[in-house]
Parts: sequence; structure tokens; C-alpha cells
Amino acid sequence: MMNILFIGAHPDDCEVYGGGTAALFAQMGHKVKFISTTNGNAGHHQLMGNALIDRRSAETVAAARILGVAYEVLNNDDGQLEPSIANRNEIIRKIREWNADMVITHRPNDYHPDHRYTSVLVQDAAYLVMVPNLVMEVPPLQNNSTFFYFADHFQKPYPFSPDVAVDISETYNAKIRALHAHTSQFYEWLPWISGRSDEVPESEEDRLNWLKQQWSSFPDEKIVGSLKKWYGQERANRIERAEAFELCEYGHQPDEEEIRQLFPMLINA
Repeated sequence: MMNILFIGAHPDDCEVYGGGTAALFAQMGHKVKFISTTNGNAGHHQLMGNALIDRRSAETVAAARILGVAYEVLNNDDGQLEPSIANRNEIIRKIREWNADMVITHRPNDYHPDHRYTSVLVQDAAYLVMVPNLVMEVPPLQNNSTFFYFADHFQKPYPFSPDVAVDISETYNAKIRALHAHTSQFYEWLPWISGRSDEVPESEEDRLNWLKQQWSSFPDEKIVGSLKKWYGQERANRIERAEAFELCEYGHQPDEEEIRQLFPMLINA
């Protein structure tokens, strides 16, 4: 059994970028935890303060139940995350407490400062989780975690490289239901800030279908190439939904056999 940690900047980021894979891990009996480094208190156009924090926290509880994961929201203000020593120590503490075999987070080049600084904090912790004289109240890891990045579409200074791609066809609907649980985001805030509020359907069924259009998880050409590597060309050509991850060059560096152990859904692919 492995301990797997997804670290996103906001309540819902882990679901968006890795919800299907997390559900697969949980179904296989592995311990999976999502951490949001901020409390999401800026992510709405009407609600604010504790009312928004409470609502978004309740949404994470619902999403966690759907995916079969643990969920923790840290008390940093949304939009104001800093790559400070205190926040770095908190990330070190969380990785150690979970005794994480693998940590997955944002890449450092991203449109949102909270995403970027979450990535910086995790990267800065990638070595220090092994150092006994830091964050001494929690024992250091005996074996370093392997760190991966979520997929994104940003091109500079370099584009995302799908070192691992996972077939999430089996858990895609669970991922969509987890996004659906974040009502404040996917039916209120994100449509409002993108000027699309008038497109949001009324009924639950229509909303779920609408989410599938917005968050299709269809593999692009690069991800299909990675799927072919891990699943073989015949199966890869049939995969309709996928999530992909890029290996971080910090932390433990696995070979291909170790990657299959870290992603056991690939072993019999």
C-alpha cells in the first residue's frame, strides 16, 4: 500500500488535474490525500470571508467522499500565498506526516501565482523532507518521495511533458461528480469570471453533461504518445479519458520499473 499526496493551490485543483487517477489509486487500496494550500476565500464574485471558506470546505468534504480520498485545506488566504519559510516548513511537515511515496503538484510556470508558489513550496521541500535538523517535531523521511507535476497547457519557458499517462475511463464519471460537488466554482465563480454565467444549465443532469464538455479529459496528441508507451498502441488508441503527469527532477528519480510500481494501474497494461 502506498501513501500518495496531491497538493493543489485551491479547493478543487487536485480534482481537476488528478481526480480520476486519485480515484483509481483509492479503489486499489492506496492511501490518497488532497491538500489545498489556500482556503479559497477569494474564489467567488458574491460570497467572501468565512462564509466562502465554510462553503468551499464543505464542497471538499463531498468531493473527497466521492473519490475515496482524505482532504485537508490549509489556512492561507486565496490569492496571497507566499513561498515563505513558514509555508515551506508546513509543506515539509505535511509530506512527512503522510509519509508520502509520491507527491503530485502544479508546475512552476502557470497563470495563477498560488499555483506557481505551491509548486515552489513543494519543490523546495523535495530535498528538505530528508533533513533531520529541519521541522524537527516530525521525523524526516527515510526514503525520499517521488515528485510529479500536473498537466497544463503553458508553453514558456518549456511545455508540459507527459512522462506518465493514466487511463481514467473507469473513474472519469467519479471525477466529474467530484467537480460537480464544487458548486461554488464550476457553476458560479468560473462561469462568472469567464463571462459565461448564462450558459450554466439548471438541472443536475444537464449540469453534469455540461461539465463533461468543459472538462473532457480527452488525451491530446502528446498524451496519446505517452499512453502508447505505457499501455501499448492497441489499447492506447481505445482510451477516451486520460490524465498525465510530468516527473520532477527533484526528489527520488524512478526508472521505468519503479514508475510502474508507483502507478500500479500500468503494471498489467
